[in-house]
Amino acid sequence: MKGLYFDGEKAVYREDLPIPVCGEGQSLIKILLADICSTDREILKGYRPDFRGIMGHEFVGRVVESPDPSLVGKTVVGELNEGCGKCIYCRTRREKHCLSRKVIGMSKDGCFAEYMTLATHLIHVVPEGLPPEQAVFTEPLAAALEITKQVHIDPALNAAVIGDGRLAYMIAQVLALTGIDLTVIGKHPEKLQMFEPFAKTALLPDYQDRSLSAEECFEYVAEASGHESGIHLALHIVRKMGTIILKSTYAGSANIDLSQIPVNEITVVGSRCGPFEPALKLLKEGKVSFPDVELYNLKDYEKAFSSHAFKSGFSFLKEYIH
Repeated sequence: MKGLYFDGEKAVYREDLPIPVCGEGQSLIKILLADICSTDREILKGYRPDFRGIMGHEFVGRVVESPDPSLVGKTVVGELNEGCGKCIYCRTRREKHCLSRKVIGMSKDGCFAEYMTLATHLIHVVPEGLPPEQAVFTEPLAAALEITKQVHIDPALNAAVIGDGRLAYMIAQVLALTGIDLTVIGKHPEKLQMFEPFAKTALLPDYQDRSLSAEECFEYVAEASGHESGIHLALHIVRKMGTIILKSTYAGSANIDLSQIPVNEITVVGSRCGPFEPALKLLKEGKVSFPDVELYNLKDYEKAFSSHAFKSGFSFLKEYIH
């Protein structure tokens, strides 16, 4: 089969990959659409140095083989963390933190290929009427929803999102649904325009390198810049006893003054994967919306990875390729 294989240094388009065989409790999925995530780009920079295999974890597919007959033929999306099922994390519903978990596209073969296997319990059926080109946003939208699962958001207060990219756009839409006074802080005026229907916007210089009053700061700060500078800005703009939610994952480290956290009694929350069913519900009901994905043939992966579109990815159905 065709697939995009990471060899430890670079992505390689191949047409000689074997169709995967289901293990116990797994289903075989034919991939319809697959999106490129910032994490996929970070893998190419060294985020997962030990990984060798098929990349990708955001997908919509159709089940062709499963131990659950009711899933066969269904259009589905799927979670990426497959735990051992036995450890303390798996037994306490924290499978995504299982120490021996397998992560599609990062420690096991992912979705940038014609077929993929996935643990059946991680599969979610796409609601009827929700097109694949919208359902493909389920995984990153679920990650945005995880914030509201982890942190009680008081809508009478205020919040900021640092970043003006894809993840920031999803986080901002989720936070806007709470009715909170929301500000998005970014670098690119043209990108910030997308946020204006549901949030205030500001450029980085408006908050950098100057003292801020308590009224100018924020109770909640979601850091989604994808850069180490984001945490520095978050610490600068969060109110004392406020909350910072860290969403960025990047291959690098940040040099920060940790004394600010205990002295100002700041809560820092790490946040990543989230609940799929609420994400599918929001997409189905049109409560959130996203620009069209710029889709490519898999062999044109270099163009897809270098695209400046809101989202780019791969289609295995000709009718979706731009």
